[in-house]
This record gives sequence, structure tokens and C-alpha cells, in this order.
Amino acid sequence: MATQSRMTARDLMSEGGVQCVGEHQSILDASRMMRDMAVGALPICGDDERLKGMITDRDIVVKCVAAGEDPSRITAGRFAGELYWIDAKADATRALETMERHRVKRLPVIDVDNGHRLCGMITEADLARSLTDQQVAEFASQVYAAA
Repeated sequence: MATQSRMTARDLMSEGGVQCVGEHQSILDASRMMRDMAVGALPICGDDERLKGMITDRDIVVKCVAAGEDPSRITAGRFAGELYWIDAKADATRALETMERHRVKRLPVIDVDNGHRLCGMITEADLARSLTDQQVAEFASQVYAAA
């Protein structure tokens, strides 16, 4: 791993590929993908294979199921919402600051030099593995602070 002062978003993100739910796929498909992958959020990608948004298990429960919607008929794209991401080459500190500022627990990593494609995801677990205890504590206080 790179030294912390030179660590990039790519260094910080989890190894391995990241899988998207298609913007035209159903919420039911998204929930099954989350179950099978043991994750609580998925990036939403368009037909152009570019990032369109994120969907969380909470979105599915609160905005779909609890609202009386049929998860087999609602598309993931409906949940795209506001999107935050980081360039793979960006400094890890910038990634942490972005997550704190926008109070997000998962941050998509985009390879701008490779067609602006999604290449990974930075999660809370990645932060815990890669950052100092003080940095992780600051992140938690910022992200979980009352709005």
C-alpha cells in the first residue's frame, strides 16, 4: 500500500471489481444482487456503462417497500438521485473529505483516464483498514453527526 501522504483513491478502494445494477433493472433485481454480494449498496449504471447513481438497502425499504411500491416494477434508475464520486488518481485525503462533506459511507471511484468508467468503491471498511484511528474517528463524527 502507498504511504498515507501519497495514497490515492485507487489505493484506498477495495480490491476486486465493482458490480452495477442497470438503471433499467428492477428494485427486486437490485435487492437480490445486494443479497448475493452481501452488500448494502450498489452503483447504478446506465446503458453507456457510466455511473448514474447509487441505491442502498435503505432506499429499497423506505422509498419502495414501505411506500407500497412493487419492487418488481420500479427501476433502479428511479433512485439515482444526487451522485458523489472521486477520480481514481485523487489523493485519499480528498476522498475522505468528500465522504465527510456529503455524509456518504460509500464513494464510487471513477477512472477518468479510461472512459470515465467506474473502477471501484471506497467503503467504511476500506477507511478502517487504511487510515489512522484519528482519521476514522473524524470520519465517523462527521458522517454520523446529527443533521
